[in-house]
Amino acid sequence: MALQLDDYRLLGRSGLRVSPLALGTMTFRVGGGSWGSSDEEARAMVDTYIDRGGNFIDTADFYGQMGQSEVLLGELVKGRRDRLVISTKYSLTTEPGNPNASGNHRKNMVLSVEDSLRRMGTDYIDLLYLHMWDFRTPVDEILRSFDDLVRSGKVLYIGLSDTPAWQASRMQAIAELRGWTRFCALQISYSLVERTVEREMIPMAREMGLGVSPWAPLGQGVLTGKYTRADLVPGSMDDIGSRKAINAVTGKLSAKNLDIADEVVAIAGEIGCTPAQLAVAWTLANPAVCSPVIGVRTPAQLEDNLGALAVDLSAEHLARLDAISAVEPVFPIDVLKGPAEGMMFGGVKVQER
Repeated sequence: MALQLDDYRLLGRSGLRVSPLALGTMTFRVGGGSWGSSDEEARAMVDTYIDRGGNFIDTADFYGQMGQSEVLLGELVKGRRDRLVISTKYSLTTEPGNPNASGNHRKNMVLSVEDSLRRMGTDYIDLLYLHMWDFRTPVDEILRSFDDLVRSGKVLYIGLSDTPAWQASRMQAIAELRGWTRFCALQISYSLVERTVEREMIPMAREMGLGVSPWAPLGQGVLTGKYTRADLVPGSMDDIGSRKAINAVTGKLSAKNLDIADEVVAIAGEIGCTPAQLAVAWTLANPAVCSPVIGVRTPAQLEDNLGALAVDLSAEHLARLDAISAVEPVFPIDVLKGPAEGMMFGGVKVQER
């Protein structure tokens, strides 16, 4: 059954209503390179997304030059800000060399929120994500700082991005026990070329009440079918303006991933959609996924990605995609879902939650 942007979903274990696709703004005002949007393209994309009923827009204090993604977004949503759910993030450095202008600690969180509010010209942030885990800040400091911001009214909901599953579940449990604000969203990389999160992250999110909002559902563009085996050459981060170089350095461009992309292209041709639409639709087929973030650069790409809402994948198609992209189970799941499961229940069938 085809979805629309105004077929709103609840974000995790909260009452917040969001569209089934979120509009990402990482391409806004990136300052050159081959993957940035012009201000005119950004305006056209925001207008199209909102006009179709979309209400979930994602940014970060790190996006664009010196937070310019937030500045442009604030300008583009004037007069309609309150109908939108705007998420932003803190953690990454905004002032290289300043030890307290990055990280997960209270000082950076508070100052980042004040800066984001100023840049976007708003009084509140709908959803504030911890952007990346810093392995240094105590969890009680993070949780209490989030809770203070929510109680102040400057932040309404909180989420986690790129955080280990054991820390995310630990923090959610502590917040619940202490009566502090709980997380309702988890933003992680999830696609047909990044399924390792199915081992711990996604099951944790379902158990702990976090709505999953995948970033890079197109596998950094690999799943669109635009790369070939000729692109399997070493890349250099010196060529930061090239998406292909970034994908080569980070391992997204690999023989296995191109095999997956070939199957995506083949199935897309069979059902009459584009590879990008199929890749996004595949993430939506996971019941833990609430709203994938589509990081488009042009209005044409936005139109194409929005078409994913009309794609209906059959059980056969899902099985083929699973077969080509499945990741190996790791301990303890390989044991718990193996012969030991029979020893646990003694041949009696017990329904899983």
